[in-house]
Amino acid sequence: MWPPFLYAPSPLVAALTAACAASLAVLAISEFRGGNLAYSKFVGAGARARLLLPSRAGMLVIYAPALAAALASFAVPGAVEGTRAGFLCAAVAAHFLKRVLEVLFVHRYSESMPLGTALLISSCYLFNAVAMIYVQRLSRGLPEPAVDLLCLGVLVFAVGAAGNFYHHLLLSRLRAGGGDKGYKIPRGGLFELAVCPHYLFEIVAFFGLAMISQTVYALVVAVGSAAYLAGRSSATRKWYASKFEEFPARVKALVPYVW
Repeated sequence: MWPPFLYAPSPLVAALTAACAASLAVLAISEFRGGNLAYSKFVGAGARARLLLPSRAGMLVIYAPALAAALASFAVPGAVEGTRAGFLCAAVAAHFLKRVLEVLFVHRYSESMPLGTALLISSCYLFNAVAMIYVQRLSRGLPEPAVDLLCLGVLVFAVGAAGNFYHHLLLSRLRAGGGDKGYKIPRGGLFELAVCPHYLFEIVAFFGLAMISQTVYALVVAVGSAAYLAGRSSATRKWYASKFEEFPARVKALVPYVW
């Protein structure tokens, strides 16, 4: 039986997959060990001496290149040939378009962002977006998986995107007055049970992309992203617990009732 996730036997695919796995593993381990990427509430005093961007500009630097690459793929001959490739390109573009629109119209900011951090995260997103689409192209001609996860993947991706947007909206409402830039304990939705449900739904969206693609590379992106966001969630919970004496002990880091 052909495996559910395709792997094109190519040295290039092997190199891309190894680079993706290694980079995301390093980022995840760093987050769990306290070496948090300097954005949002983790912009420490040491970052003040670096070249800083306004947070909105920094977030656009992070997401806009990957969006541009995903949209450009529709103009590349053969890049979106086939139903699965077309859905993957559309979903990747939708993911980063949503993030750009949230940066412009939803998020409210209280910190600056080091340029180096923005460029590091941007390069990671850009690399993975381009590589997912390119590996899908290289996988053309392989036998279709015995279990077709495309339709289920579209549904999972949509649920992840919707849940992520909803919880980003709740976060933005914490500073609805515009002048309040301080942090508060998030409330509403799954924030009552976990401190980072927006990350949980982002992980769901990444696994939706992996199910749409059904390539080993996309699966590695999903697993690696989940590991990184788990580390970020753990650090975020520790941060809230240290800043707010009234932070509820029952609120988990990422998965309600579990962890």
